[in-house]
Amino acid sequence: MAMTQTTPDRGPTILVVEDEPLVRDTIVLELEDAGYAVVEAADGATALALLEGGCDVDLLFTDIRMPGSIDGWQLAERARDLRPGIPVVYTTGFTDDSPRLVDGSRLFKKPYKAEAVIASIRDLVLPPPP
Repeated sequence: MAMTQTTPDRGPTILVVEDEPLVRDTIVLELEDAGYAVVEAADGATALALLEGGCDVDLLFTDIRMPGSIDGWQLAERARDLRPGIPVVYTTGFTDDSPRLVDGSRLFKKPYKAEAVIASIRDLVLPPPP
């Protein structure tokens, strides 16, 4: 169960939940290069424990299909119970599930382009002025 946090004095903090280490490492590096602080979790249970423990995050970035009893859909729903309105970005390589997107979230199919994800995150965390 990976769980790390970067320097807290950076920009908005993103909780990245991804069970594939290479995929997780890649998006974490891209997000850090874009100026975000990142907290990592390898599964839904670890991510939920972080949220329940008061980990201060501004956005949830989660894979949908992960090992364990909590998938990305459930994690996002529970995250919203704990933090109403927290922005969510979902990723998936393959899922038979009908999408259960929380309001205002985004879904990216793997392989995704980091630039597109980061642009979406900027819209969700720091929306443009009206």
